[in-house]
Amino acid sequence: MSPILYYGVPSGCSFGSIVALEWSGLPYRLARVEMPEMIHTDAYRAINPVGETPALLTESGDALVESMAILNHIGANAVASGIAYRQGTREFDELNRMLAFLNTTFFSSFASLWHVLEHEVDEATKAALTEYGRGRVVRAHEELERMLGDRPWLLGEHRTLADAYFVGIARWTKYHKVVDRRDYPNLQRLYDKLQADPAVVFAHAIEQQQPARSSGGFVGEVALDEAVRYKRAA
Repeated sequence: MSPILYYGVPSGCSFGSIVALEWSGLPYRLARVEMPEMIHTDAYRAINPVGETPALLTESGDALVESMAILNHIGANAVASGIAYRQGTREFDELNRMLAFLNTTFFSSFASLWHVLEHEVDEATKAALTEYGRGRVVRAHEELERMLGDRPWLLGEHRTLADAYFVGIARWTKYHKVVDRRDYPNLQRLYDKLQADPAVVFAHAIEQQQPARSSGGFVGEVALDEAVRYKRAA
């Protein structure tokens, strides 16, 4: 059985896992999860009781959740593709360091802004959370701009899982207009390059339910209830 990635729309961070799977060349299927409606259903809770995306149903039928765990699982099976490294190497440690920064700092910097967008709050609370979020997003962009420098990819000469994860999060500035990426020319350069990558083009098309051409091992898409049955049968 090919692994199944449960990806969230609109604009879930699971976008990075789709890109990583495309780069890996490994066979996989996708299951679309509309947010927030479907993440609270019994069907999806059977996959991820926390009710978040992404989730990955592995070949053995195990449900794996959290982006870092999923990306490292993909990478462990795709070292030959160059997007990940063998555990115990310096390169592996550097990749995990960057993934951790993207998760704990870059990703989380948007948390208060998402709360404002998705919940009803009074104007004073909205202003406070927005200002707090703005500061965190700015600092995260400043740090990542410095880390990237003039290198072509986040870790140097080759694209990795970190670049896949980055591109799914970086697009959130279109919802939260607290920074202008053009103020961070290194990040803008990387973002523009990734937007032209066939795997990123594919992931956008999949999210928008448009004709999509896979450059990797995409097998097909399955409905959520069918994907849940695969787990029960495993």
